[in-house]
Order: sequence, then C-alpha cells, then structure tokens
Amino acid sequence: MIQFYAPDLEQTLTLPEGESTHCCRVLRLREGSEIDVTDGKGNRFRCEITDAHPKHTQVRIIDKQTFGQPHPYKITIAVAPTKNIDRIEWLLEKSVEVGVDRIVLVSCSHSERKNVNEERLERIILSAMNQSLKTHRPEFGGLMKLSDFLKEEKQQGDARERYVGYCSPEIERHGLSEAYTPGKDVTLLIGPEGDFSPEEIELALDCGFSAATFGEMRLRTETAALYGLQSIHILNELSNHRN
Repeated sequence: MIQFYAPDLEQTLTLPEGESTHCCRVLRLREGSEIDVTDGKGNRFRCEITDAHPKHTQVRIIDKQTFGQPHPYKITIAVAPTKNIDRIEWLLEKSVEVGVDRIVLVSCSHSERKNVNEERLERIILSAMNQSLKTHRPEFGGLMKLSDFLKEEKQQGDARERYVGYCSPEIERHGLSEAYTPGKDVTLLIGPEGDFSPEEIELALDCGFSAATFGEMRLRTETAALYGLQSIHILNELSNHRN
C-alpha cells in the first residue's frame, strides 16, 4: 500500500503539488488508478484518480475509514538539533514511525546548530507518516528558544509529566522507567551535544521538569530522544498487559 497526504481532500478532491508530483511523475499512476490518501486527522480515503496532473491530481473518493488516536497518551519530544543535521532528520523519521504526537526543536546555550530548514524537516515528517501508514499527522513546532518552550510548558499546568535528560550527577535524577506513570501524557526534553547549562536545568526544574536518566550509558542526543520515546511506549504496553 502507498499512502498520500492531502489535509483538505474532502473539500478539494485534489492532492497537493508535492504529492501530485510523486503520484504522477515518480509512480507514473494514471486516471483510473486507485490510491490511499490520509488527511492527517485520522481519516484514510480510498480514491480513484480522475485527472493525473503532476501539480494538482484530482480524485474521486470511493471509501472512507476513520481511525482513533493510536495511543491514549500523548508524547511530546523536545530536542536540541544536532550539529550534523542528518542525525536530527533520522530522529524525526524514526520518531514518527515509532509514534510521537508533537516534536519541537529547542535552541540551547550549548547548541552547535542555531538554524534548521523547517520546510525540509516537515517533508521528512510527512514522508515518514505516509511510509508507516499512519493517519494522524504529528505536530511539528519548528525551532524555538528553550526558554520560550519552557514557558509554554509551564503555562499548560501539571496535567502531564515532564522529564529532562541530564548527564550531571549533581542534581538528583531517577531512571525514566521508574519515574514515568503509564497512561500519563508526557514531555521529554533532550539537550545538545554539550548538554544543558546549569542555568537551563534550573529553569527546566522550575517549570515542572524532573531530571531523568535514560539508561546507564551516555547516549547521543538523537539516541537519547528515541530511547526515551520507545521507553514510554514499552512502559505503557507492559502496564496494559498487567491490567
């Protein structure tokens, strides 16, 4: 199955330009071909191509399926972009495949990368969504200052759990597997290659984050983020099996 993405399909019956190009020029699909399309809001449509145009392919909806949220808890990953952008692109792709609800890139005082191509990263997220046949599009918050992100989290209150990965033993830390409560919404904050500054950690703690470790070994930024994400899913699965 090949899935395409069109957020306004029911209103326009048209694939966006990028999806149209992939459909007609790369896959060489023509009028009469049937394709699957998601709007990223939980719906998947079985469609027939009525006009195979490389910029605005038009379709007819044959069938519609609606899917609920893939998990009853929400996961936000906030991570500092790595100096090697390929590593953060890999992380975004794998996070979407594993299952994430929101991804934010945070700029920290020790960050070696201060800018990213947000349009390219958005395309990677959408491609991973289609490749893994997901029908819910993860929210991408782009790149923002760590202080702004923390203020935003603090304003949301205590409905979710918040953990920041930190290497220094000077602050009391707990293993993520011991600290997280299965079923709860959670935000995982991962710092840059040079780790957070002490001032940034103090600010994170003040905003409701708890210092956590992701295993005994020191992990790369993108590895720690994916480890934390997968751990949340596994902890929830184990809890469901026990119940």
